[in-house]
Amino acid sequence: MRLSQMLFVTLRDDPAEAEIPSHKLLLRAGYIRRIASGIYSYLPLMWRVLQKVSAIVREEMNRSGALECLLPQLQPAELWQESGRWDTYTKAEGIMFSLTDRSQRQLGLGPTHEEVITTLAKDLIRSYRQLPVHLYQIQTKFRDEIRPRFGLMRGREFIMKDGYSFHADVASLKETYQLMYKTYSRILHRCGLTFRAVEADSGAIGGSASHEFMVLAAAGEDEVLYTADGQYAANAEKAVSLPPDPLPTTYKKVATLETPNAATIDALVEQLQCHPSQIVKNVLYRAVFDNGRIGLVLVSIRGDQEVNSVKLSNTLTSLAPNYGAKKLLDLRMADANTAQEWAATPIPFGYIGPDLEDAVIKADPQIIPQWIRIADCTVTALQRFITGANCDQQHRVGVNWGKSCPLPAIVADVRKAQAGDRACHDPNQYLESARGIEIGHIFQLGTKYSQAMKATYTNEQGEEVPLVMGCYGIGVSRLAQAAVEQHHDAQGIIWPLAIAPYQVIIVVPNIEDSQQLQVATDLYEQLQAVGIEVLLDDRNERAGVKFKDADLIGIPYRLVTGRAITHGEVELVIRATGAKSTLPLTEVVRYLEKEITQQLAQ
Repeated sequence: MRLSQMLFVTLRDDPAEAEIPSHKLLLRAGYIRRIASGIYSYLPLMWRVLQKVSAIVREEMNRSGALECLLPQLQPAELWQESGRWDTYTKAEGIMFSLTDRSQRQLGLGPTHEEVITTLAKDLIRSYRQLPVHLYQIQTKFRDEIRPRFGLMRGREFIMKDGYSFHADVASLKETYQLMYKTYSRILHRCGLTFRAVEADSGAIGGSASHEFMVLAAAGEDEVLYTADGQYAANAEKAVSLPPDPLPTTYKKVATLETPNAATIDALVEQLQCHPSQIVKNVLYRAVFDNGRIGLVLVSIRGDQEVNSVKLSNTLTSLAPNYGAKKLLDLRMADANTAQEWAATPIPFGYIGPDLEDAVIKADPQIIPQWIRIADCTVTALQRFITGANCDQQHRVGVNWGKSCPLPAIVADVRKAQAGDRACHDPNQYLESARGIEIGHIFQLGTKYSQAMKATYTNEQGEEVPLVMGCYGIGVSRLAQAAVEQHHDAQGIIWPLAIAPYQVIIVVPNIEDSQQLQVATDLYEQLQAVGIEVLLDDRNERAGVKFKDADLIGIPYRLVTGRAITHGEVELVIRATGAKSTLPLTEVVRYLEKEITQQLAQ
């Protein structure tokens, strides 16, 4: 392609709306153009990148035995109501675009396709002899993000590969799950990305197990915790670890102490000259279940630890049936002001103990009249600890579980693992932290959707049983931008060869020099003839502008038909390293053909 014939406009300054390097560079280099908040046009260079990413994804999915299909973007509300997710996606989380057609039927623009694919399986799969089945698609998805940002990282419209598998049993599901784990690893490796596959929370998709595929980058929104031995990696939302051992206290008996102005852990530590690990702090939350009931949650956790809201949400979801509900809709931490909204008497915020009386809860038919008391695992073994006295400006010391204070009936891991913690699999290993961009997510869904939507098959015994499902997603447009976030420098983008829009760019420093132009044109035609993707910068621009643009758009190899051509040579610049060398004109095509073939084969 000749650059003079391409719709190609670059920017010298960073656009005001761009926050991270990859977003800035894609806009500046003329890859994408913002149309509205979270909505972008893919310009010709970007579309070539997306086609290459899609091709790698398609090749690896086909290699795995999955079959490609295309599902509707418009989805009837009744399918989502049948699975129980309509209210979650349109109200609680509010990420689905919903609309009403001329017949007053409710529809949604698909953010994901579990309901549609399960309906297909319900209609088409009858017998165990048809199983397993694995279908996938590459398609535009829609999500009404509260705060679209970071360009293609968190947009309202994006390209995604999503796949779904159906099985007769969990053993078959696990086989496909492991196959997808390997397939996703190959995809990211082929795209030239450094990544980690980490244990993850299943979120609104659901299921018994899931892994996220994280491209490591400083601007990543997610924290990844991992061990140097490579045996453990998890999203911070899911990570488990061994906390530091608590320090023993010197208190011999239970006593109530005046602790004025010690409503925070730091203030209490300073006043009592104690260590945070000796304190049981008690954190209040308000939980709203799907039957409309409100649960007031009291979490007891060690003073040097923090509550992981995702783990707490999962724990409360498992408890929902105890309160006549199916799931948790909303969870929010209370502060000194919001806590009083549902209190019959003032709550001594900052001085609360694990045994705060139920009587402080306001009498309201919508509110569960007892605290949902949860003890994190870090507090169960503490002895002679310090905690609130349930009275303003007072704490108790020397407290033991049992006689001094009852241990909450529910004990769960709700703490946030952090870098520096010991690993559960080997206490000699310590968790390290990195930032990651989630590119792919695979789930073992089990029978969550098939049971809700009555998608069954006849097993070998002639019984009607629910299909066992898996779900596998990878963000195509997000992967492309993540590659830029991981591969760039001060001058611009550095595309990995496999997904670069072009493999070679030929720069003509002086378009008025007929020899320079002729040599460049000959090379352009010769490289195209052997299948090398080449861009010819034949614009009537200054050489400096062309060199800056070449660095900005990030084509892996640059050929310059400058002064060296008088000696029968051309300058070669490697974008990734900046290394410069000269090649005889007669060797250029052979050299690049060999280099590109070898790199793509790795």
